[in-house]
Amino acid sequence: MVRFLKKPNYFFIILIVALAIDQLTKYFASKLTESIPVIQNIFHITFVQNKGIIFGILPGFSGIIVWLYLVVLGLLVYFHNEFPKDRFSRIMLALVFAGVVGNFIDRILFGYVIDFFDFRIWPVFNMADTYLNVGVIGIIGKSVIDNFKKK
Repeated sequence: MVRFLKKPNYFFIILIVALAIDQLTKYFASKLTESIPVIQNIFHITFVQNKGIIFGILPGFSGIIVWLYLVVLGLLVYFHNEFPKDRFSRIMLALVFAGVVGNFIDRILFGYVIDFFDFRIWPVFNMADTYLNVGVIGIIGKSVIDNFKKK
């Protein structure tokens, strides 16, 4: 605990801030009664109840999906120390955690995930989905770059 107070722990700071942003934006989106055009016919804020997983696939399998979240969280916790320790990798890992936990919270509380970013040509998504994508792409990208540098 003392180490946490002496040196910024980017992992937990990013995790908590990202999770708070995710849950706040979902809360406000859930209060919408109609789609709000930000850029007409291009980008709207639209409240959607995603009862499936990625892009709404497998609706009606909420129990299985909850177990999948638990498995993914368990794997992330178990392999947490196997990830690189540099700041960038820890931030990307924190984003992945925030994404999984943010959508898991929705699934437990509501039985669905709250989505709201609606680009009209892509399935509606949320901040947690964005964190997951950025985190995974960041981790993979850094790994590819690091492997390229070693050669």
